[in-house]
Amino acid sequence: MRLGMLTACLPGLALEEIADWAASRGYEALEVACWPGTGGRDFEAAHLPVASFGEREADATRELFARHGLELSALAYYENNLHPDPARREEIRAHLRHAIDAAAALDVPYVGTFVGRDWTRPVAENLAEAERILPPLVEYAGERGVKLLIENCVMEGWHPDGYPGNLAYSPELWEWMFSLGLYLNWDPSHLTWIGIDPVETIAPYIDRIPHAQAKDVELRPRDRQRYGHFGPATGREANPWDMGWWRYRVPGLGQVDWPRVVDRLYEAGFTGTLSVEHEDPVWGGDETRVKQGLDIAHRTLRPLIVG
Repeated sequence: MRLGMLTACLPGLALEEIADWAASRGYEALEVACWPGTGGRDFEAAHLPVASFGEREADATRELFARHGLELSALAYYENNLHPDPARREEIRAHLRHAIDAAAALDVPYVGTFVGRDWTRPVAENLAEAERILPPLVEYAGERGVKLLIENCVMEGWHPDGYPGNLAYSPELWEWMFSLGLYLNWDPSHLTWIGIDPVETIAPYIDRIPHAQAKDVELRPRDRQRYGHFGPATGREANPWDMGWWRYRVPGLGQVDWPRVVDRLYEAGFTGTLSVEHEDPVWGGDETRVKQGLDIAHRTLRPLIVG
C-alpha cells in the first residue's frame, strides 16, 4: 500500500510544484486531476493537458515523477457521464477519452470518473441509459490497458433536491456497475454519512477496489434533528453542497476509524494507493491552509501504512 494524494485541492499550482511539495512531505503517489480547466465546480483542476497530450508531454511527466520518486497512481476526471444536456454529455465523454489516452501513454492503469445521473429522470431510466453508454467507454479504456474507476461519492449537489447525483453510492449499485466492467475508487467518507459501515464493505468487494481515497467526514447529529437525513429542503440554491448536518474533513478529524480501515484493507490484500482527497473547509481556502490539512492527513495515515 502506498500513501498518495489527489492534486485537485491545489488547482492554482502546477503539477511540478505539487510533485516537489508532496515528495518533500512524505507522500509516495499522486492521483492527478485532469479537468479541462474551463470552469464549473470550484475544485476543478487541470494538472495534465490530456486533450493535447503527446509524446513530449508524456516524456516530461515521466521524468517529473521519476525525479521526485513518485508514482502516478491514477488520472482523475470526475464528471457526470449521464448529464441531461446531450451536448454537455458529449463534451464529458470526449474529455474522458482524452484522459484514457493520456493514461495509456503514461502506463497509468486507472482513470477515475463518475457514473453520474440525469436528475430529470428516475433511477431506473438512468441505469438503463448507463448500460447503453458506459460499456463502450469501458471497452475503449480496456483496449488501451486502462481500467475505469468510479468513486462512490453521492454528488448530492448535482441534484436540485439534494438526492444522489451519482448512481454509485451503495454496494447495491456497485454490484450493478461491476457488471458493466467498472471498478471502484473506494472512499469511506461517503459511506459513513449515508449510514453504511465502510469497514464492512472492504472484504466483499476487494477484488474490484484497486485504488482508494482517504477522506474523513464529521457528523453533527444535533443538526440532523432539524433537517433529517436528506438535509435542507429550502434555500439549497445558496449552496447545493451544504447538507446541514455533516461536512468533509481530512483524515483524523472526523468519524472514520482509520486504524480499522487500513487494517482491513491490508487483511483483504489491498496493494494499491490510498489517496488523500482534501475537501476540508476548515483546512481550506488558500494554499497554506490546504497544505497544512494535507500534513494533518499524512500524520494520521503514515503510521498505519507499512513502510
